[in-house]
Amino acid sequence: MNNAVAGFSKLSKNEKINWIANTYFSTPEEALKIIRNYWNSDHKLQQLHDEFIENTITNLYIPLGVAPNFLINGTYKTIPMAIEESSVVAAASKAAKFWATRGGFKATVMNTEKIGQVHFTFNGEAEKLQLFFDQIKPKFFSDTQSITKNMQQRGGGILDIQLRDKRNLLDNYFQLHATFETKDSMGANFINSCLEQFATTLKEEAQNSDLFAQNETLQVVMSILSNYVPNCVVRAEVSCPVEDLTEKHITNPQEFAERFVQAVQIAEVEPFRAVTHNKGIMNGVDAVILATGNDFRAVEAGIHAYASRNGQYSSLSHAKIENGIFTFWLEIPLALGTVGGLTSLHPLVKLCLEVLQKPSARELMEVVAVAGLAQNFAALRSLTTNGIQAGHMKMHLNNIINQFEATEEERHLIKTHFKTNAISHSAVVEFIENLRK
Repeated sequence: MNNAVAGFSKLSKNEKINWIANTYFSTPEEALKIIRNYWNSDHKLQQLHDEFIENTITNLYIPLGVAPNFLINGTYKTIPMAIEESSVVAAASKAAKFWATRGGFKATVMNTEKIGQVHFTFNGEAEKLQLFFDQIKPKFFSDTQSITKNMQQRGGGILDIQLRDKRNLLDNYFQLHATFETKDSMGANFINSCLEQFATTLKEEAQNSDLFAQNETLQVVMSILSNYVPNCVVRAEVSCPVEDLTEKHITNPQEFAERFVQAVQIAEVEPFRAVTHNKGIMNGVDAVILATGNDFRAVEAGIHAYASRNGQYSSLSHAKIENGIFTFWLEIPLALGTVGGLTSLHPLVKLCLEVLQKPSARELMEVVAVAGLAQNFAALRSLTTNGIQAGHMKMHLNNIINQFEATEEERHLIKTHFKTNAISHSAVVEFIENLRK
């Protein structure tokens, strides 16, 4: 079957949908019904969503929830979270409630430097290139003045530009390594615009320079920001006396604290565990980033690179017991924005930022890091006490019930039964089948 299509992007939205329905479905009417059910009834709002990306056919909804009672640096916050995974919001909320009575979360932005690079090749002498760079470096700043003017007025701009010799990695490979401060914007467009001007200046100045011989050529390969921002880092932590860890599932706080620290240490040395451990952190991080209109793919890539910065993939969080005090913390790189992009376009993103009391980019970094730490604490508390599946499957029960389109009466009977019986997918299916016999 040949499903190729010519000129798809030029088709109208309805033509695209009809092509999808007629090409891939035996009952096109059913496909069309599902697609249109997820359109927004507000035409202008739907058009706004249609124009976020190309070839839009409908909307894919992800639940937006909130986790209240987060005490962060002495102030209570309600954190919006967009995520489809069962128990994440519930776990974050439980961790928030737990730590609110034990001093809350402390969060500190350690630095906010962002990075961009111009990658180029040069087949001449490195000493000549360095001399050339030193001569023209001021021109990189002057040639980008029109781009940086507004950012400078907000206290940001280009921090520095360095020439880096990377010939140990690839033949003739050099780069301009530039650092930036972008204040409350994530800064991708700003950084990339600066970099492209750097590249233009570099090429033009090299062509006109009398430092290089005719056979010494400089060629720009590409100019692009980096999503690895090891100098744009935020720290979040919680701590309390070990004896204060006592609660319903923690009757021996010393034993719990020691086992908790061991669990973190395992993630620090064992990559197979570290990946799942950090995935739990990202449950919290990504949910807040998505709710606030930021780029979770960029954050994911940068954070996982950071987790490997010492040569082996390792835990992003750490824990210790010292002088009777339990401390749990993480440090993660986060390049976020609260102005520009979706933050000023998507109505729900704007609503979420309102719920967070219109945070600056630095404040949003703190909130995101805290959400990640809370999620990690909740997971490790479950893993080291009564196990993770009991709570997770309890939350997952609704998904199974919905999958089988249970009636209200069936739903009541199922939930009543599984209040006192172990939940598993097969057990729920068997119970439903027996009900329906």
